[in-house]
Amino acid sequence: MRPDDLQSLTQPGSVSVRGDLVLVNVATPDVAANAYRGGLHRVALDGSGARRWTWAERDLAPRISPDGRWVAFLRVTERGKPPQLHVMPADGGEARGLTDLKLGAGVPVWAPDSRRIAFSSRVPERGRYGSPVAEGEDAPTPDAEAPRHITRLDYRIDDVGFTADRHARLFTVDALDPDAEPVELTDGTFSAVEPAWTADGERLLFLADRDLGAAETFHNDLYSVPASGGAPELVVQSPGWTAHPVALPDGGVLFYSTEHAPGTSGVARNMGLWRFDGERATRLTDTETVDCEKAAGPSVVTDAGVLVAVRNRGAVELRRVPLDADNAVLSDLELVAGELAEVKSFAADGDRVVAVVSRSDNTGEVVLVGGGTLTDFGSTVPLRPSLELTGTAPDGYPVHGWLVLPEGEGPHPVLLAVHGGPFMYHTKGFFDEAQVYAAAGYAVVLPNPRGSAGYGQSHGQAVIGGFGTVDVDDILAVLDVALERPDLDADRVGVMGGSYGGFMTTWLAAHHGERFRAAWSERAVNAWDSFSGSSDIGWFFTDAYCGPSQETQRAMSPLTYAEKISMPFMVVHSEHDWRCPLEQAQRLFVALRRNGVEAEMLVFPGEGHELTRSGKPRHRKQRFDHVLAWWARHLG
Repeated sequence: MRPDDLQSLTQPGSVSVRGDLVLVNVATPDVAANAYRGGLHRVALDGSGARRWTWAERDLAPRISPDGRWVAFLRVTERGKPPQLHVMPADGGEARGLTDLKLGAGVPVWAPDSRRIAFSSRVPERGRYGSPVAEGEDAPTPDAEAPRHITRLDYRIDDVGFTADRHARLFTVDALDPDAEPVELTDGTFSAVEPAWTADGERLLFLADRDLGAAETFHNDLYSVPASGGAPELVVQSPGWTAHPVALPDGGVLFYSTEHAPGTSGVARNMGLWRFDGERATRLTDTETVDCEKAAGPSVVTDAGVLVAVRNRGAVELRRVPLDADNAVLSDLELVAGELAEVKSFAADGDRVVAVVSRSDNTGEVVLVGGGTLTDFGSTVPLRPSLELTGTAPDGYPVHGWLVLPEGEGPHPVLLAVHGGPFMYHTKGFFDEAQVYAAAGYAVVLPNPRGSAGYGQSHGQAVIGGFGTVDVDDILAVLDVALERPDLDADRVGVMGGSYGGFMTTWLAAHHGERFRAAWSERAVNAWDSFSGSSDIGWFFTDAYCGPSQETQRAMSPLTYAEKISMPFMVVHSEHDWRCPLEQAQRLFVALRRNGVEAEMLVFPGEGHELTRSGKPRHRKQRFDHVLAWWARHLG
């Protein structure tokens, strides 16, 4: 896969099923247009493939009504505009827009009556984000908006922006009435997200920060509001940070949540499946071994149990949890799909279960559980499989990771690529970066050291208070396992990574520089002191991982050891990154240049922390060009 092949990638996303109708949205980067394109595809249950079902600029998040007659989805009607809610008949026809909201609509959720739809939307204060100050007035330009009066620490989020002046509000709309307007159920004094209908359709469940966001908090709770309008009511106070509520027919609720004490941030905590029975919440899955992947979507209730996506050793597996489970360990949960793969989304109708599954050499396929692959959206570009790496750290701890090899006999130059997080993981699913580097002739080593997710909660928490210790040992141990292969060149090794991976790149360059020819550090944390006050999460994240001592934070900051770096070093950052702000890159770049290091800096305008995953296609392609040029210069 070459950088130009980005626009040849077709990646399926969200899937929905009702009866014989299976719909999935796909997305393809369009480098020339600098946008993402793709419609909904209908997937045949007989395995004969898929056909395009909608033809707009971009459609996503299909949701089929309970009676199977209607499909709601989000549509981008004009490039650069936010998605709006649309509906169309399930047997085909014209789509009709249901919303025209300044900041767009969220994912649709059908009511049991197959008529009403709930969704959330961020609503701007008057005079902000293109909205007028008063009726009949023109909206002020951004540079003419009034100043923001900020009184709390949680005032912005990377890739979203400032939040207090555009809280998410809960809406319903009658999808079958062409004259209906969305009805607002919350007043915007707090953010209401992830709506779910109760089984009788009388109320809507939603998530909001504890005490409806009265103060900064590390807990969000489950509330409800009458579908006809009224005051919100607390349903259950959650054990931690909660996601994806699902109403049960008996009045109970399922939800994902971490578990940690009030006042603590709960970093590196496994997300479990919980059940609230009206009186108390019970954790159905084991704290240590089961970590639900909320990015794959909410749990799905079937007659045979509850389907959840679970992180497990670099895979994301679809597992089934009994409704009466009590702290069930991973090995006791039935594996439904996703072995040595990544489940991206899933849905069910009765006993019919479909899932979108990605593998290292396949961008995604739609599978019918028990019935095999229905259609394969895999790229026409040749992709390389990943190989498993296992070994032992110096202290005897088992280490794990992946290796993607280029074609040919070698010996190949090597790129050690460290993931972000740190409570994330290198997945067994498709990873465009590994494919681009392998196609250019590099062997790509992808370690999941202590601190990563998917290997048990204790594995993830092992680096709390210990950045640069056992995580370094594990990363180098995985690299050593890979370098035992005769087709890898141990004298030509580069190190790279983003976010925590960028942190680790700088750390390894300073402490183990003899092992690498050059470094590529991207969107990194380099200095915890300034990160604490400039990052959207810095106000809690630094203390949670490093502790409150400034001396300890300096000792865990790669910038502290910049004078030890002598190798060629590329510092890469996005101009609008609020997770790891630009100053983190600037401070490192200046320190390296003043020390006489061959350092360069690459800054992408208009991008945030997610550039490599969801940034503008043109910037993603340009970044790949720079990466390959850098490694060609320094690894040959």
